[in-house]
Amino acid sequence: MLTRLSLMAMLALGTATAALAQDATPKDGGTLVFAAPYGNSITSLDMTATPHTQDEIVGKALNRSLYKWNPDSGKPELDLAESVEKSADGKTYTYKLRDATFHNGDKLDADDVIWSYNRIADPKKALPAAEQVLQIAGVAEFQAGTADHIAGIKKIDDKTVEITVTNLADPGWNLMSNYAPIYSKDYPEDQLASKPNGLGPFKLANYVPGSKVELVKFDGYYETGKPHLAKLDIMLMGEAAARDVAFRNGEIDANVLGPVQYEAYTQDPTLKDQILEVAEVYTRNIGFNPKIEAFKDKRVRQAINHAINKDVIVQKLLKNKAYPAVSWLPVSSPAFDKDAKAYAYDPEKAKALLKEAGYESGLKFSVTATDNESWGLPIVEAIIPMLAKVGVEVTTDPVDGSVLSDKILSDNFDGYIWSNSSGPDPLKYLNCFHSATSQSACNYVKFANPEFDKLIEAAGNETDPTKQNDLLKQANNLLLEEAPVWFFNYNKAVMAYQPWVHGLKPNAMELAIQDYEDIWIDENAPATRK
Repeated sequence: MLTRLSLMAMLALGTATAALAQDATPKDGGTLVFAAPYGNSITSLDMTATPHTQDEIVGKALNRSLYKWNPDSGKPELDLAESVEKSADGKTYTYKLRDATFHNGDKLDADDVIWSYNRIADPKKALPAAEQVLQIAGVAEFQAGTADHIAGIKKIDDKTVEITVTNLADPGWNLMSNYAPIYSKDYPEDQLASKPNGLGPFKLANYVPGSKVELVKFDGYYETGKPHLAKLDIMLMGEAAARDVAFRNGEIDANVLGPVQYEAYTQDPTLKDQILEVAEVYTRNIGFNPKIEAFKDKRVRQAINHAINKDVIVQKLLKNKAYPAVSWLPVSSPAFDKDAKAYAYDPEKAKALLKEAGYESGLKFSVTATDNESWGLPIVEAIIPMLAKVGVEVTTDPVDGSVLSDKILSDNFDGYIWSNSSGPDPLKYLNCFHSATSQSACNYVKFANPEFDKLIEAAGNETDPTKQNDLLKQANNLLLEEAPVWFFNYNKAVMAYQPWVHGLKPNAMELAIQDYEDIWIDENAPATRK
């Protein structure tokens, strides 16, 4: 397994690579053709209504949130606010909003922030983005139906908004999310999914479902001199082989690589020097639904972890474009326990645990999966014979990428295989396993453990960073013991880019999500880009 030190070195290497690309003076104009690699469609242009990274790739160009993620510093920073003051008790934040304009000409004000967060939290709408605002005081009451709005958000004046949170964690970790953008309160809500009206550097020009999203520079964007590009075309390309051909032909400017392409590109002297790598904070896993009686017993869940040789899968199928997982948090997390031991591949122990749990005669379940080569059907097909050796029969439930989350959020699965965010903020992502967190937010396996809840609650109210980190480390180790999922791998994300492209960043949150306003192309770009 990759050590924490070597993983952090890789993060530093990725940052250095991006810095080199930024050395020259940016050139304005031209078109970037960017590939969205996770499917051939998007669910919605309303970012609050979707949990899909494919949609987020587009949403990042169209919208802005109260905070933004800085991939260079590895921290959230203010975006739609120009300043913030924190109260003495550390739970109330007062934001001075910047002067910003929506694509339709509306001006950003405090009411837009209040309306946006109340809409996201509205239990009648059941928006996936509700996960991002759970920390705000009053959201729980609003969602429970005992209040008709979020009490923890108040307008001070047109450009000042006050937000009170329930714990001492920095709200930037949640409110930087691209899934929680600020929308105009005066724009028709029913048009957000097809005719978005955002605060981002690009505005929608044309959307061809199943093909591409065409965007043009928004001249009213609040960052002076940005964006550099005149146009941004986002191609919806879920097939890795198709992206490979298009990239080699110069038809797309950036290509997120799968395992097969990664191996090929690193060995090709014409391509290997134009590759950006980063260790992403995603944990690939198979989640176990406790509505299956067997999955209520942790010995069964532990047995499945012992029965699968994930190291072989990472080496042979993923061509080492991943790091075998230990527990939920990635090894780069400050709350990862370097002394923690991953589940060893041990079929005999798996059999013993199944026998002890009363499943010696066998167990059968299905795994809902997309065709993703890194965390989809190919992986499930690889584990089927491994689990069969210990008496567990697994079948597949193939679905399109846009359907996977729908099946999970509607509790229509036995097990699922997915790639889920697990950082950078350990408190936020461990909180997904708190019993009070709903399945529609991010507790997909409906995990409930009183000891875990106490650790998370204590961490949320701990002011000493060292003590908080120790509590989170204990919580993560408890998850390892309880095994609500099969811990598969942490992703190594790789992007190949054309030599005329500058400004790409090693975003550990998700490499395919880029700060498009900072990207530019030079004079060596083909005529089709100029």
